[in-house]
Formats: sequence, structure tokens, C-alpha cells
Amino acid sequence: MGEDRRLAAVVALAQGMAAAHGAREAWRAAANGARRALGGSFAALSVWERELGRLRVLVNVGERNGREAEFPDDEAYPVHQFPEITEFLHERWARGGEPNAWVETAEGPAVGRRPGYCHQRVAALRRRGRGCCVVAPIVLNGRAWGELYVARPVGAPVFDRGDADFATVLAAVVAAGIAQAERLEEARRLAFTDALTGLANRRAVDVRLEEAIERHRNDQVVVSLVVCDLNGLKRVNDTCGHAVGDRLLERFGSVLSLCGAMLPGALAARLGGDEFCLLAVGPPADAVVKAAEELCRRADELELGEGVACGVASTQDPIGPVRSARRLFRLADAAQYQAKALRGRKPVVAGREGPDDPVVRLADEPSRETTAERRRFRGRR
Repeated sequence: MGEDRRLAAVVALAQGMAAAHGAREAWRAAANGARRALGGSFAALSVWERELGRLRVLVNVGERNGREAEFPDDEAYPVHQFPEITEFLHERWARGGEPNAWVETAEGPAVGRRPGYCHQRVAALRRRGRGCCVVAPIVLNGRAWGELYVARPVGAPVFDRGDADFATVLAAVVAAGIAQAERLEEARRLAFTDALTGLANRRAVDVRLEEAIERHRNDQVVVSLVVCDLNGLKRVNDTCGHAVGDRLLERFGSVLSLCGAMLPGALAARLGGDEFCLLAVGPPADAVVKAAEELCRRADELELGEGVACGVASTQDPIGPVRSARRLFRLADAAQYQAKALRGRKPVVAGREGPDDPVVRLADEPSRETTAERRRFRGRR
């Protein structure tokens, strides 16, 4: 491959990773970009999980065999089978060498290896019908992060030293792309996460609820919202201090997360202050009410606080048409307001009191548009 083509391949790889949305797309772009750049038929990106002592495959691209999933759940190998990952980067490289790529062939021994050498990678090449591979360590922030692996089929030209040197360059580009993707992922996480509880925040709820209501309008998907107001937080803050109040919020957040797990895919969030919510898309309304009942029960058992006021609104209940995120939020909020007034230990569910349901009536009162509205909701009406 000429210098111009190699430069173009490096640029294409970097651009592909930069355009990726999320970690998985970045991994796929890295592996595909390296595969094309090196003229390989297959490529994989793996990460070294130090705490588990294994090399875990993140993505496989190109000509995969029957056992190689694109994004495998459990393809991992003990690092003692791959000593170059630990020994080379932590011994030779630390003494002044460089983390250069190297080539393995199915014929073995590899160039520069002792006679009789047969590495795990050689055995894997033979087992999977590939002729050769080039392996490039990925170094991130001065530490071994993982590896880039590109293979060619039996009968294709074997990678040479020039290919290995080029793979080293590609691994450096991949490392820079991974670092950028991780920074963006962290920024996204912080933007949509409540710092105290680790739950989703109001911004995340707004985004997910708008998407859910769009699905409801188009496909009649059931969307349910549980709005909670943690009782007794002000008393705890005033008598025990805000640090203790924060612990109460954290403990309730854990309970909310636990109950949310009863609903596949539910989003547990802190809206702000002592207000929380669960957003469920898909599960039937009765399942959501059951989760809300469990939430009330567990909140009553917390050592601090005075339970929780919990309101539920679901598009599966008789609450009238729900064409906007705002209306569902208003209904759940009105149900929670009613639960607060009743001081009960069970959730109040919008629409389950007959044609003249007081919660629905309260949510739709014009006065709640102005001064009587307890919370200003974003989104379209």
C-alpha cells in the first residue's frame, strides 16, 4: 500500500471513530477502519480487564466464523495465554522499548520466534481457518488498554514488517479515538445523571419521555410514569443536617432503582430536591402499579424519612388521550399530589376512580396552568 493510500486509511479510521455515537459504534469503526487499512478479512478489538485477568473481545468485524458474534457477551481469554500483553508492555516497554505490533502465521513459528514456538494465537489461526494476523497493543494514558487484531485468510499474502509498523500507527490512532469516545461518554453520562444518587436526572427523563410518547402516538406502546415525593426530608435536614438528608436521598434512590428493576427497561430518576420518578415503556399498567406499591412499602421501612407520596399515570388507563409528555407528567403529578393529601401508604393511580376521576379533573384544571401548578413541565402540550 502506497504512502498516500495509507495516509487516507488513517484519516478514514480517525473520521469513522469521531463520527461514532456511543462506545459500540466507536469500537466497530476502529476495527473496520483497521481491517480495511491493512487489507484484512477479519478484525477484532479487545480490552484488558486487569481486575479479572482476562482479555475480553469487544467487537468482531469482517468475515466472522459461526462462534464469533459482532458484539460478543462472553468471549474472553485469560491473559496468561497472551503474555505479551502483560509482560511486554509492563517489562520491556517500561525499560525503554516501544509497544510495536507483531505478526503471527498459521504455519508457525513466527518470524523472530524460537524454533518450536506455537502461541495460542497460532493455534487460533489454524482453528479458524486463517492464514496470518497482526497484533497491535493499544496504549491509553500510558497503560496497556487492550489490542487491535487483524487477520487474513489462508492463501492471502502474509503480513510483513511494514504492515506491523503500520498497525502500530493504527493502534495509536485507535487509542486516541477511544480516549475521545470515553470523554464524550463521560460527558453524556454527567449531563444525564444526578450527581448525588447516580440515577438519571430531569434532562434524561425529558428526552426519554418525549421519545416514549412519540412511540405511543405511532404504535400505541404503553407508557407509564410514577412520580414520587419523599416525605420528611425537610425535617431530617432541619434536625439532623443536610449530610444526613443526602444519605436519605441516596437510600431512597437505591430503593427506587430496586423497584424499577421489576419493570424491564424502566428509567429511575431524581427530578430534583425530594422528587423522583420511574418511567416505564412497554410493561402493562398493573405491573407499574405493583412496582409503585412495592416502592411505597420499602420507603416506609427506611430508618429515616416518613415514607413516600406516589402517583401513577399510564396511557393504558382511562385518562383520555395522551398526545404529549407534558400531559402524562401532569397526570402523574396530580396523582402524587392527591397521595400527599391523603397521607396514605399506597400509590394513587390516575383514571381508576370512574368517569369523574378527581386526579384527571385536577390535572386538567385550567388553574394548574398558572399559579396552582406545582411544577413547570417542559415539552409540548
